[in-house]
Amino acid sequence: MFKKTNQVKDLNQQEISTIIGLGFTITGELKGKAVVRIDGTIIGNVNVEGGVVLGEKGVINGDIQTVSAIIYGTINGNVKAQNLEIKKTGRVNGDIKTETIEIELGAQYNGKLGMHPISQSENKISVKV
Repeated sequence: MFKKTNQVKDLNQQEISTIIGLGFTITGELKGKAVVRIDGTIIGNVNVEGGVVLGEKGVINGDIQTVSAIIYGTINGNVKAQNLEIKKTGRVNGDIKTETIEIELGAQYNGKLGMHPISQSENKISVKV
């Protein structure tokens, strides 16, 4: 039930096409198809098909919807991902819907957890780029 899947490993090995660096703040919705790494601050929802890597200094004040996410930073919002990994420096303040989750010792999570297979229609992300 609480195990690391190959899909999460694959996120670590995928090419990151977009980086939002430390010191940058984006206000508004972030949408895309590839993997994004966020080391800055996002004020708004994040809808990314490929995956999200939230760096240790990264902050998202909004909801996340993606296939895979690795969280080293802070999320103040709900998370919906097929595969979720919260590292020891990670903080999630919101509800989580996921199929698989890994939470390292030291990570913080405040919210409700729903673990069930996410249907294809429920996980569809409408991205117009």
